[in-house]
Order: sequence, then C-alpha cells, then structure tokens
Amino acid sequence: MFPDVFTHTPVHPSFTHDVLDTHLIYDYDAADSEGNPQKWRYELWFFSANRVVYAVYGGPMKGRQNYQTCCYQCIRPGEIWQCNFLEETGTFVSLIWDIPGKTITSAVAFSKGHWDCPAEAQGDKRNPEDFARWRGFAELGMGAGKVEACCA
Repeated sequence: MFPDVFTHTPVHPSFTHDVLDTHLIYDYDAADSEGNPQKWRYELWFFSANRVVYAVYGGPMKGRQNYQTCCYQCIRPGEIWQCNFLEETGTFVSLIWDIPGKTITSAVAFSKGHWDCPAEAQGDKRNPEDFARWRGFAELGMGAGKVEACCA
C-alpha cells in the first residue's frame, strides 16, 4: 500500500507566515455539458503543514466538503505556493496560489467514477459508507482515463 503523500521536501519556513490558516474563496469560469456558462466556486483552507480542508459551492461537484492530506511546495517565498493532494476517489489536485497576483491556477484529474457520479461524491469521509463509496470511484476506469480540468 502506498502512503497518502510521499515527499522528501520539507515545508519552507515561510509557510507559517505565507500560508498557514489562510481561507480562500475562488471561482472558475466553466461551462456545463451543454455549453452554458457555469461558475465553479471553491473554498479552501490551508489548515496545517500537511492538511487542506475544502468545500465546493458551484459546478458539478457542488455540495462536496472534504479534507485531505497534502504537500506544499514554496515556489517563491511570500509570493507563490503549490499544494497537491490525492483524493480517496482517485482524483488528483495540484494548485498554484499566486499571493501578490491574487490568483489560483489548478489542474484537476478527476477519476472516472468521481466525474460520472458527482452526487454520490457528496457526504462525509468520517461516515464509513460514504468513505467506502468514494474509494470505489478510484477503481472505475484506469489512471489514463482521468478527466483533466485545467483552471485559472
């Protein structure tokens, strides 16, 4: 079994000042399956040096709230940070936070099960039934079958 997060990079000392306990709410401009404009709204909380908490308020994953073990990388102290995490659904998220530019750019590779069954991706991972269902999403399709969403 692989660890949740595997990194040899220690968190940069500026993490405490730059990132720790920061809450961000941000939107992505997107389109629904019919091409109609849609907002994907997220809330992100950089809870600790190895944990991120988030909620989704708009888009196909609306209603999802979760927390994940993550790793942070300081690209430029006081300016640019990266946060990466793998969900139990098999979805991988990598985001870049440009602090002075006040922007977030992310790449999300949704697992087939997560993308095809967004309503079933809602729940609470502390509930064993929800957690088991989410882990089942990771088994649908193959790693090459992920749906990638690059957002800025």
